Amino acid sequence: MQLWISTLALLIASPVCCQAASTIMGRALDPQGKVISVASIRLETENSSKTFRTNTQGQYQFEALNPGKYTLTAEAKGFTPITREVSILPGEAAIVDLAFTDLEKRTQSLVITSSTLEPGIDMRNSEVFNRTLFNRDDQVLQQLNAGIDAGQHEGGGKSLEIRRFGFNLDHGGVNGGLKVLVDDVQQNQATQGHGQGYLGALKALSPELIQDVTIINGPFSAEYGDFSGLGVVHIRQRESLPEQITLRLQGGNFNTGRSFLAFSPDTHKIDAYVAYEGSYTDGPFLNPGRYRRDNVNANLTKNLSDSEKIGFRFLFGRNNFYSSGQLPLDLVASGQLNRYGYTDPTDGGRVKLGTISSYYSKSFTNGDTFKADAFLARSLFDLYSNFTFYLNDPVHGDAFQQHDSRLQQGANTQYTHIHKLFGLSAVLVSGANFHDNEINVGLYPRDGRVPTGVTTRANAHVTNGAGYIQETVRLFGDRLLIGGGLRYDYFRFDVAEIGLQPAARWQGKGNLAYTPSRKLPLTLHANYGRGINSIDARAVVQRPELPRIAATDFYQTGVSTHFSRVSFSTDAFLIDHSNEQVYIPDDGSFEFKGPTRAYGFESKASIALTRSFSLNGGVTKVANAFYKGGDHRVYVDSAPHFVANAALTMAGYHGWSGSLRMRAINHYRLDGDDPSIVASGHTVFDLGLSRQIRRGIEFNVSFDNMTNRDYYETQNFFDSRVAPTASIVGRIHGTPGYPLNVVAGITFRLRGK
Repeated sequence: MQLWISTLALLIASPVCCQAASTIMGRALDPQGKVISVASIRLETENSSKTFRTNTQGQYQFEALNPGKYTLTAEAKGFTPITREVSILPGEAAIVDLAFTDLEKRTQSLVITSSTLEPGIDMRNSEVFNRTLFNRDDQVLQQLNAGIDAGQHEGGGKSLEIRRFGFNLDHGGVNGGLKVLVDDVQQNQATQGHGQGYLGALKALSPELIQDVTIINGPFSAEYGDFSGLGVVHIRQRESLPEQITLRLQGGNFNTGRSFLAFSPDTHKIDAYVAYEGSYTDGPFLNPGRYRRDNVNANLTKNLSDSEKIGFRFLFGRNNFYSSGQLPLDLVASGQLNRYGYTDPTDGGRVKLGTISSYYSKSFTNGDTFKADAFLARSLFDLYSNFTFYLNDPVHGDAFQQHDSRLQQGANTQYTHIHKLFGLSAVLVSGANFHDNEINVGLYPRDGRVPTGVTTRANAHVTNGAGYIQETVRLFGDRLLIGGGLRYDYFRFDVAEIGLQPAARWQGKGNLAYTPSRKLPLTLHANYGRGINSIDARAVVQRPELPRIAATDFYQTGVSTHFSRVSFSTDAFLIDHSNEQVYIPDDGSFEFKGPTRAYGFESKASIALTRSFSLNGGVTKVANAFYKGGDHRVYVDSAPHFVANAALTMAGYHGWSGSLRMRAINHYRLDGDDPSIVASGHTVFDLGLSRQIRRGIEFNVSFDNMTNRDYYETQNFFDSRVAPTASIVGRIHGTPGYPLNVVAGITFRLRGK
């Protein structure tokens, strides 16, 4: 470790004999300022030329450039090409948006890709993931913010607990659900061993490979179905890397280490890479976490022409860990238990998963696009937990094992058609989805990590097929946009030796955006969407008289503006959720909850302070969340009503880049009837910095929880007995957040393309 620190110090202190590399990035825009998803950006000097095709969000990026003068040329079908001259300084990250001004003479009209209307959508680009050191996989999801509060439930490798809009989504799949996709592959696992919609597969995601993230703040797009009630997070990975070789080595306290190695060949008409990520940490726990992850990721894209491509992806991940479990906080407060202590040293888990997928896309001369993809996935999951200690079995204890073995397959198709509707410019998007799960799921009492019996066990088969259509029309010179969509999902729940039950649901969508005057950069918005989340197949078959699909009606209205260096949006929302059946993991039973209602507001802002510094942040405030009906008011519990985030970002300031980030939640109730039982809130600051040492070498450092705040990531209220002869106590149990965690590393980016 001393050699490692000395090497870092030597590299930082050494004179920068070569000029620091620079970056040029930005978007391709149409004359109305809308992004163009299919454009070609060419970067030229007197001796060389590079070309970049914009991604689906209109973004381009050229990295590892020498300081100097460059010529940027942007080309897109239907527009007259434009050229810009750009000069960049050493270490500078220049942001250059390329806005087309004229249509080609032969073009009568052109409409760019339809998207969900603000304030329903957020974006994150690759820069925040590429320049930040992540030593824990849960930090990737925490970067998204956008009103999402995510916390570790066991202090180790288990999936994060998700809270949003005043609802606890458990691990992502109940109370409306938060749908997460990686390259169109759904990550939420239905009828999972640890609960509906489990998101543990995200641990195989390497942040350096993330291209961009789209966040839809509600069920407003017909493209997404199951688990989309409270929004969608769509993560897209790169097809290639800017350099042929990328190597990142990092280490820190708590016996933390991580490596990332990728090779991306510079081949004509082929974009490809193969990457490996390995990490290990013990964490601050008295029972060391021994959390080991190994991920292998690969992509191969063949550009058949400028408008057509086909690709293949491969992913393999495995992780093994021990965990502290959730600790009785009354014992921590009295000093009987260390806040980083444990009650069962055998808690933890092990996971293996693999996915192979293919994708195809084609753009036509009239602006239409077609895309299709398919995937096959296999996973093995074992989780060892003990929530209540000796509550139910004072002799052997309540420790149990949850097992999930599954085979998944799926496919998606989508066609986007640009056309005229009664003389108006319009975009029609239609498509279909198919997702199939074959699952062996079980719950077993255990002694250590050896099962001693069977509590429940089932072979489940869950199939989901869907079709959708969505139309967006522009009126009054594009000042009024009206969209509407319809989606139909059919489910087939089959549990061997118990029975089969079908279910189906229609979902409507509606969007409107109106700009009263082009002279005033102000747009009014209204969005409505019905989202759904399926119920665990075991509950559907065991309780066929209860609803099999939960529906979420999401209403949102707001205003957004953008002028000069300032962007701002605010909206009010109302959410009606129909019902829920929640899996109780320690005994394999199901609890019925619902219907519920929540309402509140969100505000988001972004300010470009200078060329190098920007400030952005957001606040989500839930005014109320409660169960409808009954003889008295019962409130929704276990989720904060205030979630805030902010970030001060530095890009290319004398060779330095980085961000100071804040995330905060308020205290929140843990019992629907008793307002005195509450979880504590927290405010946590993280700092990440990177410095170009010399061409191709970058120093990175991160300070997580830089103020060393004592806090708990998740807290729950339930009965437990901590010893065979102890009393049964209703108490709050919590998972401690990490203290100050310092990680430093070196990134090598070699042989730029």
